[in-house]
Amino acid sequence: MSAVSNPATVEECLRVGAGFSQGDRNWLAEQFATLDNRLASFHADATELEISVKDREARGQKVTLECWISGRDKIVTTSSEEDLHAAVMDVRDDLRRRLNDAKHRQEPRNNRHLREVPTPEIDPEPEASTPS
Repeated sequence: MSAVSNPATVEECLRVGAGFSQGDRNWLAEQFATLDNRLASFHADATELEISVKDREARGQKVTLECWISGRDKIVTTSSEEDLHAAVMDVRDDLRRRLNDAKHRQEPRNNRHLREVPTPEIDPEPEASTPS
């Protein structure tokens, strides 16, 4: 596989949505830095991440991390952890797992359509043998 010329990074692709401020963005990017290795196989201009939180710091808060990668299904991870830091780690780890799963499904050994090798055509009429 060839290297991606402009690999996606959290720093480049992360947007903060409802419940987070631009001031939170640096902290979030640091927490998500471990995703860079997984995102590096995608182009930065074709990858977006957005994190949001509903009812921040309240009982029942919900953190949502959405990931859009061109040509793939959108991935949405959520956490209802009461501690904001724990919720952020939860959605990060779930996204990493789901990206890994998606990558493995596209590898030939896990995808029958990529694994199939065309069978050579067989001549329907075998050559007649000559009697000796």
